[in-house]
Amino acid sequence: MCPEEITGLFFFGFIVGTTGTLIGAGGGFLIMPAFLIFYKEKEPTVLTAISLAVVCANAVSGSIAYAKMRRINYRAGLLFALAAVPGAIAGALIINYIPIRAFDILFGITLIFVGTYLFISVQKRLNTQHADAKSIPPYNVKVGMAISTVVGLLSSLLGIGGGIIHVPMMVYVLNFPVHFATATSHFTLAIMAMAGTIVHIYQGDLAGQWPLVLMLAAGVIVGAQIGAGISQRFTSSWIIKFLAIAILIVGLRIIYQGFTL
Repeated sequence: MCPEEITGLFFFGFIVGTTGTLIGAGGGFLIMPAFLIFYKEKEPTVLTAISLAVVCANAVSGSIAYAKMRRINYRAGLLFALAAVPGAIAGALIINYIPIRAFDILFGITLIFVGTYLFISVQKRLNTQHADAKSIPPYNVKVGMAISTVVGLLSSLLGIGGGIIHVPMMVYVLNFPVHFATATSHFTLAIMAMAGTIVHIYQGDLAGQWPLVLMLAAGVIVGAQIGAGISQRFTSSWIIKFLAIAILIVGLRIIYQGFTL
């Protein structure tokens, strides 16, 4: 690995860490499109494993920063992680055995509709969400855990982290204030991504890939601290708009993947 590649990976990781932590999405939505362009020679399973490992590093770093800000609801985060981990493990195990192309296209189209809806409706919906509340309003635990299981499965299958699905669900379905949703989702993501990464390691998907993982991880760890810090300067509506754009990017990437892989 040449010095230019090391530097490029670190700075790309920094951007991923900053952006992913700001919106609670982990950063996989940026990593996978870049991988599909610059590392075409690698198997999709390997790329997914690398992305999930980097997302794990990002989520752990970001969660530490959010913990210092007291934004994480640990009860919700642990319950959601408890539900998400089986999904993450299942996704890592079955990724090689399912016809993924049609699933990718359908899921990508769904994300485009979701991202468009979030971007258009954000201000009207958030005015009723009490985004500056200091405590989490009552929420349906069973619904939250069911959502988390699906998020865990999709996270491992697509290598996108899952926060781009989890955060809007927490805000619009479970009525979490946005800043608490991004932080709690990040905490859940740290546990979920760690479980998926361990399975990928056990299967040998990361064999020979650790230099790439470590260079990206170094960047995301630093970037995550910055992302958590600057999140305090953005209103809830802007964070949701950033999230909507991220969802649109993911949707387009997944559709492209469905037609080309």
